[in-house]
Amino acid sequence: MHPPAATPPQPQGIPGIKHIVAVGSGKGGVGKTTVSVNLAIALSRLGRRVGLLDADVYGPNVPLMMALDTAPHAVDNRIQPLEKNGIKVLSMGLLNPGDKPLVWRGPMLHSVIQQFLRGTDWGTLDELVIDLPPGTGDVALSLIQTTALSGAIVVTTPSNVSLDDARKAVNMFRQVRVEILGLVENMSYLVAPQSKERIDVFGTGGGQRTAQAMGIHFLGELPLDPAVRIGGDTGAPVAWQDELAFIGLARQTLARLDATAAASAGPKIIIAD
Repeated sequence: MHPPAATPPQPQGIPGIKHIVAVGSGKGGVGKTTVSVNLAIALSRLGRRVGLLDADVYGPNVPLMMALDTAPHAVDNRIQPLEKNGIKVLSMGLLNPGDKPLVWRGPMLHSVIQQFLRGTDWGTLDELVIDLPPGTGDVALSLIQTTALSGAIVVTTPSNVSLDDARKAVNMFRQVRVEILGLVENMSYLVAPQSKERIDVFGTGGGQRTAQAMGIHFLGELPLDPAVRIGGDTGAPVAWQDELAFIGLARQTLARLDATAAASAGPKIIIAD
């Protein structure tokens, strides 16, 4: 007789953190890290206590976007995240700087991601935003299956190729029973500098149609704005300024977190006197 299969461990939360929000995409090149960084900043500007974990171990771009280049240190065997304008930040790019590639296999990556999550002194946070690797590979699945996520945001562009991969990401989150907060369409349109005409570079309306077809919320459109690229390249993300699109995304995210929490709490019975 074969021994009974071991029960997989249940996903666990992280003490002191109210909401853990994963930002994922079905493919690279859709601006997932840009959305993660600016969402974290926008949440902070709304008065939230925010952490940002760069779990995209093969392409850790958060340090560049946040203008951080100091390696974190440990106190009592717990990693101390760096802090930028009140946001606590941790990234493999801070431990493996420069152009040296990371050539670790799955078990090693799983171990370091768990250490980032549970061996880090995050303190008390309202939201921890996790920038996942693109796709549906081992690192993303390992993190999702071991961490009690409050919800996930899927990033896409309006193009059919990107939307096809976004649907795969949505189905991955559904398969592992993670609440999908919604779909956000990045690089939705370009506003011509001179004429102010809207140009739909990658098509139009694809994200909203896909969200509607899959029965998930559409969190809105983010423009293809040169200022977003410049801000990311120079360590000054646009959400530090009056970037209304990302503030809107942050408000939508908080509303969806509240709605999800209310739904999971179930109905309340009020007994009249």
